[in-house]
Amino acid sequence: MKFKVDENMPSDLVDMLHKESHDVADIVGEGLVGEDDQPVLEVATAEGRILLTFDLDFADIRQYPPGTHAGIVVFRLKNQRWKYLEDPARCLLACPLEKLQHGLAIVDEKRIRYKRPPEKDS
Repeated sequence: MKFKVDENMPSDLVDMLHKESHDVADIVGEGLVGEDDQPVLEVATAEGRILLTFDLDFADIRQYPPGTHAGIVVFRLKNQRWKYLEDPARCLLACPLEKLQHGLAIVDEKRIRYKRPPEKDS
């Protein structure tokens, strides 16, 4: 799976994703630090990457409707340090990752909620 890791995420997440053999790019390494949300999501979408972030603005489906991007995962945790993120991130990776494509996933300490794009008529 292809992921883009937002600047607000710990580098340990990038390391874990690499170890799990995922294709990972990060905002920091690409010089996009400080960019507004829309350009960050546009780059991720153009590259076919699912954005991983703590930024709750990306959870607004009116602003970022499912189906208009490659996918967004918002981690909504009480504590954003790696030791609290690691288990929810591993839980996310253990789920069927195709559910993340073009949709929104909200991950907290206990569950993952998905908002998928509308089904297209055949």
